[in-house]
Amino acid sequence: MSQTLKIAIIGDYNFTYNSHQATNLAIDHSSRFLEIDINYYWIKINDAALFKPSHFDDFDGVWIAPGPYQNLFFLNGIIRTLSELKIPVLMTGESIRSLLEVLIASFQLNPNGEKLVSDNLVEGNQFERIQIMPHTRQFIRLYENHSTTELTSSRYSLYPQLINALSNDLVDIEAYNQFEEPEVLSLKNHHFFVACGYCPQISSTREIPHPLIYTFVKAALNATDSI
Repeated sequence: MSQTLKIAIIGDYNFTYNSHQATNLAIDHSSRFLEIDINYYWIKINDAALFKPSHFDDFDGVWIAPGPYQNLFFLNGIIRTLSELKIPVLMTGESIRSLLEVLIASFQLNPNGEKLVSDNLVEGNQFERIQIMPHTRQFIRLYENHSTTELTSSRYSLYPQLINALSNDLVDIEAYNQFEEPEVLSLKNHHFFVACGYCPQISSTREIPHPLIYTFVKAALNATDSI
């Protein structure tokens, strides 16, 4: 292993949360699979909110981990900053709702003040199984040899007009779930900025690293090679 990547994991780490432990393990799985060294650093939301854009130059990629979060307002600001940078970004879990809020506010998609995104449809502090229905060519390839059953603790319904406004100019809907709701979004104007409502890290294993996660790591590696 001749090259070392630096990944910032933004979130309020708690070792009792399965999704947080799984985030660390999933990076290790991709490290072994791609035969590269990866150093990762958890950064609390309140601390990351103090970062200037140039501070992210110290990292090759940023992963926004699942919550719960101590300060959603700060998280929205972090997402807004990252969306304007070239660094690869992966968002998993309920942070996808924050991305939607940032896009709605930034592009004035809710002039009437309506509720465009539902509350979390997963009840309680638990995970439920969902079926991923890849929509784009890239995601179809990504899931060719991987189970489309994933685990999530956050699922949202979007107002149809919001989906239309987003998909016209701002995002690509990479995958839907079995409820025909967008499950994975990527920013159109960004090389790699992907947000999914489920937690791919939980289904990642040492023998079979999750393809979305090692694709994120490869994007970070490619960004490093291009410098």
